[in-house]
Amino acid sequence: MKTIDIHTHLLNPNVRFDRLFDRISVRFFARNLGADPAQLMARPYAAYVESMARAVRESHYVEKACLFGVDARLDERGREIDRDRTVCAMSEDVLAVAAGYPEQFIPFLSINPLRPDALELIDKHCESGCVGAKFLQNYWGVDLNDERFIPYYEKLKEKKIPLIIHIGSEYSIHSFARFERIDMLDLPLATGVTVIAAHMGLGRINHKLRLWKNLSKNPGNFDADYFRLLDMLKSHDNLYGDISAMLSPMRARALRHLSMQRDVHHKILFGTDYPVPFLVRHNSYDLPKPIKKRICKIENPFDRYAAAVLEYFPEGNPIYNNYVKILFNSEKCKSDS
Repeated sequence: MKTIDIHTHLLNPNVRFDRLFDRISVRFFARNLGADPAQLMARPYAAYVESMARAVRESHYVEKACLFGVDARLDERGREIDRDRTVCAMSEDVLAVAAGYPEQFIPFLSINPLRPDALELIDKHCESGCVGAKFLQNYWGVDLNDERFIPYYEKLKEKKIPLIIHIGSEYSIHSFARFERIDMLDLPLATGVTVIAAHMGLGRINHKLRLWKNLSKNPGNFDADYFRLLDMLKSHDNLYGDISAMLSPMRARALRHLSMQRDVHHKILFGTDYPVPFLVRHNSYDLPKPIKKRICKIENPFDRYAAAVLEYFPEGNPIYNNYVKILFNSEKCKSDS
């Protein structure tokens, strides 16, 4: 079986793992990436890119990975006010890496809609090879239902490229929780953009007095946005969901439930959220210990993730082939074919 990972991240070219926490955690982080800890410390960006490309090339399950960065946070006048030193990579960086590793990466653009030249940048980056777009609007502090952004959505629709929108919790970067709810999908969907709701709307800490409920496998304790998304997948032809970061504990607990929602499997996409760390042995899902032990031994990070997902969505499930419905439909791809 071979599939495409719909959701992976490039890091900021200026990333450094020099904080105390970084120096302590880099060995675990490196194993998750399939990278050498010493190389990550000495030449972090180059080592990250090389390790990721090698992991995709050697993967038994992932043929290519959709790669994107995260644009900077801007103010209302389009001036940059923050560029996270770990997460923020520009679309030009993504295109450069994809050009260097064309057999491993499929470039997606990330353009904050507050940029005055956002529409021109979409044209430019699509012409350069981007076949999708990524929003992290909860980091940007942007309300996606602002009607000022309708021309942006119309441009994406015109280009026939999908838009990945972060829905659910965010812990790797400072963000505004009010902009990560399911209603952020409303205006893009209404404008006709093909939307991918990332992370299935899961992962939020909803139970603050009884924290154990946030890890409960009882569907009654899941995020309300998760169930709303399941309903929306059935009623919106232009909406998909991805299972990226689904192996984090507050999301993994829903894997069994999602695996039984077969009426939406034709709208679900495989994704990892690489390099976000994930757990295998100590997690909230219901896999038997021998299976967890076997999966833990898999060195390739993409194959380790896929092996866990395959326990819930066996080979032949549509989640591994749904990418063909939404990728490579852009005008640029058609003109190149």
